[in-house]
Amino acid sequence: MNPILNQIGTVFIPVRNIEVARDWYSDLLSIPVTGDILFGHLYALPMIGTGIVLDSKIFSEDRIFKVPPFHFNTTNVIEAYEYMKGKVECTTGIEHDRWFNFKDPDGNQLKISQHREYLHGKRPNSR
Repeated sequence: MNPILNQIGTVFIPVRNIEVARDWYSDLLSIPVTGDILFGHLYALPMIGTGIVLDSKIFSEDRIFKVPPFHFNTTNVIEAYEYMKGKVECTTGIEHDRWFNFKDPDGNQLKISQHREYLHGKRPNSR
């Protein structure tokens, strides 16, 4: 039997300043700043599902994400886009009525996407 699970545990995001990034991502996701900065360069965001760890030790200009490695979910892409326009540089408009890209303060390209079932007015896993 294969010992590797078909699950993603954590995504590491390279950030310039761990304290600034911790506060920015916590504000973006409306989550409290909890926990400690580990080893002077790591901060684990309290996420639902796959984890995100901010890491200032791996940061350099050539290591920032040029394409989004994952997306944040939303239930309403239009509201999310309007919200984000006031916070960040959106690098695309809303594409295919479903998603858009933006840059975090360190230049990492990230994405927000509306779950396909929310596009049809119902919640995921509802009947």
